[in-house]
Amino acid sequence: MTLARLGFNTRVSFGDDHGPQRGLRDGIALFVAAEKLGYQSGWVYQRHFDHYLSSPLPFLAAAGQHTHRIRLGTAVLPMRYQDPILLAEAAGTADLLVGGRLELAVATGANAAFDAVFGAVATDARTEAQRRQERFLAAVGGETLHVVDGPGQGAPPGTELKVTPHSPGLLSRVRQGAASLGSAVRAAELGIGLITGTVLHDLAEGETFGEYQARIIAAYRSAWRAKHGTTPPPVAVAASILPGPTAELRERYAAYDLQRRTEGIAASRPRGALTPVVTADLPSGVRISPVFHGPPDEVTAAVLADPGLRAADEVVLFLPPAFGLAENVRLLTDLATTVAPELGWTPTA
Repeated sequence: MTLARLGFNTRVSFGDDHGPQRGLRDGIALFVAAEKLGYQSGWVYQRHFDHYLSSPLPFLAAAGQHTHRIRLGTAVLPMRYQDPILLAEAAGTADLLVGGRLELAVATGANAAFDAVFGAVATDARTEAQRRQERFLAAVGGETLHVVDGPGQGAPPGTELKVTPHSPGLLSRVRQGAASLGSAVRAAELGIGLITGTVLHDLAEGETFGEYQARIIAAYRSAWRAKHGTTPPPVAVAASILPGPTAELRERYAAYDLQRRTEGIAASRPRGALTPVVTADLPSGVRISPVFHGPPDEVTAAVLADPGLRAADEVVLFLPPAFGLAENVRLLTDLATTVAPELGWTPTA
């Protein structure tokens, strides 16, 4: 296994004790620390109405002013509630501000939990999300969105309306956040990159998380070659990899693993976060990723044996949302100095 890039994913969470300003500043400090350690990417997630980051692009624009090399990613932006044109404008602006380091992973899942706030649509959530995604890709790619054909349209007749400011190259850094084989194949057909997350859907009976992840990656690469006839872009996968050099850390990470297996994706919440409405009792065919924890040598062996991680070009460390800045920096440091070098990873100087 030769790992081309190493990244991390943070929820940029905050608790009731210190509040959101502290959480946002700690999030920027985490990006600064990761860059010093040689990480190639840092990713943030969008979560509405809770103790987490709700608006990733302003945050990444700010983080970009404190860093110089590390890629700044969204993993993921659910398209169901995005205005595709406004998102393209914000993304272009942010990418120019950070010197072309923005990476956008978007998702087109069927979740429509907040229709009461954002408004319902006539179609189902996935169809609407895919429609908005296609409109966004056209906008961020610099396509003409409308030709003014009469008075009262904000510009002289004949004017081609395109998103400005336009950031050349940004379209090539858009990815699909895929939780299923079908979503990965669609990403290849659209000509965008791929990142898989910590929850996957449509696993076959008896299939492990890593086996299905590898199958998703293989399907994406096969579909890309069939559609475009070129080498597919690098694939990133999110994973919980927690090497514990000390007994205290191993105990801490084992407790997180137990919480994740018993509480599911609701595990590790900052103080004051909303009471979860999901449990570890997942529907058939849905799995959350395993937590690789223990002594560094055992974690390394487990990662090397996992087919999904072996198939990836980039591994993105999923940081437990309730961990504080010091805990996260320690985890990033231990991963970069113990496990990652054994995977063939080279830090960016």
